[in-house]
Amino acid sequence: MASSIICKPFLRATKPNSSLSPDLQRLHFPSLRISIKPITHKKLQIQAAGSTFGNYFRVTTFGESNGGGVGCIVDGCPPRIPLSEADLQGDLDRRRPGQSRVTTPRKETDTCRIYSGVSEGVTTGTPIHVLVPNTDHREQDYKEMSIAYRPSHADATYDMKYGVRAVQGGGRSSARETIGRVASGAIAKKILKQFSGTEVLAYVSQVQQVLLPDGSVDHDTVTLDQIESNIVRCPNPEYAEKMIAAIDAVRIRGDSVGGVVTCIVRNAPRGLGSPVFDKLEAELAKAVMSVPASKGFELGSGFSGAFLTGSEHNDEFYTDEHGRIRTRTNRSGGIQGGISNGEIINMRVAFKPTPAISRKQHTVTREKKEIELLVHGSHDPCVAPRAVPVVEAMVALVLVDQLMAQYAQCNLFPINAELQEPLSLGFPNFEPAMI
Repeated sequence: MASSIICKPFLRATKPNSSLSPDLQRLHFPSLRISIKPITHKKLQIQAAGSTFGNYFRVTTFGESNGGGVGCIVDGCPPRIPLSEADLQGDLDRRRPGQSRVTTPRKETDTCRIYSGVSEGVTTGTPIHVLVPNTDHREQDYKEMSIAYRPSHADATYDMKYGVRAVQGGGRSSARETIGRVASGAIAKKILKQFSGTEVLAYVSQVQQVLLPDGSVDHDTVTLDQIESNIVRCPNPEYAEKMIAAIDAVRIRGDSVGGVVTCIVRNAPRGLGSPVFDKLEAELAKAVMSVPASKGFELGSGFSGAFLTGSEHNDEFYTDEHGRIRTRTNRSGGIQGGISNGEIINMRVAFKPTPAISRKQHTVTREKKEIELLVHGSHDPCVAPRAVPVVEAMVALVLVDQLMAQYAQCNLFPINAELQEPLSLGFPNFEPAMI
């Protein structure tokens, strides 16, 4: 880079006097010349793009659909928390393929192993490494992907971005990437439950045209057992059968349908979320919209709130029998001003129909030749039932990260007891394991 020269008239400098000697003329300059040394920029440092989530409770997922395995590294987990593979396996089993006729037939046990960050049954505060091996490889099912783009998949856009991609099984865009999310989310859920009694539950509330009526699920009392009582993960048995029938109808035709997952958070600490750009609903939206096949997000009244007036939509306050400030309604979805208010947080996530269908579709090859493609492989006729634990995991990751942020900023010193509550209100018995 060449040096820059800046020339400015120096005060009232005039032309050199011709009567002066040549030596004096050389000392008499009409302008001031300043030489600027070239600026040497420091090497830019960029974090790993797109594979790490969270600020304090940081999760990095790794692995690809048909590679050796998938998993995660969790950094920032508090120490002395009892933890074993069994704590993670329950949610991984809910996510795994081949569990029913409404899921992909791919056969994987999804058995996890913790390789670091846990000693003698408790977390050490160091990074936790979790790995799940891939065992049901079907590379022959993906030969056509090396030359042609599957409609509405990430094949084409990965080529557009990177100029290269993992052909077998969709690589990082595969839903198997979510194993790392579910494993780390199980850790987050355990922290939330033990510290503040917080529960995160999700269920399928819509499959194609089959929609649960408002109020048909009691968010104060619905349980995990009710949700897990059927293969579609809908806590209402009547509508669960209708949803299963809708999935079966398209499955036998080699087609797919979309759905909606509703997620609720009970006993969420008040004060989570940081205005203005890190509002709690903004963090939740980013988290769940990063889940494969997600296409929409609503909190509280969502888009239906646009049909109401302010007097119809406002959640009026009252003081309950315990002296706590509450709201009579919950159209805000448990979040106001980007901050949790202690009411049940409720949101809905829309998922598109699985793009991998067993029907011929028009597409193009990498050489831009138009062809017909029949997609092979193992795919879900509806992703919503297996998306349930994934949505729970992402919501839990947001909440534990925000819990740590709130504790660090607003609870280091004694709180204002007239206006604030302890983050672990009502759950004083949590004692980390002693080594």
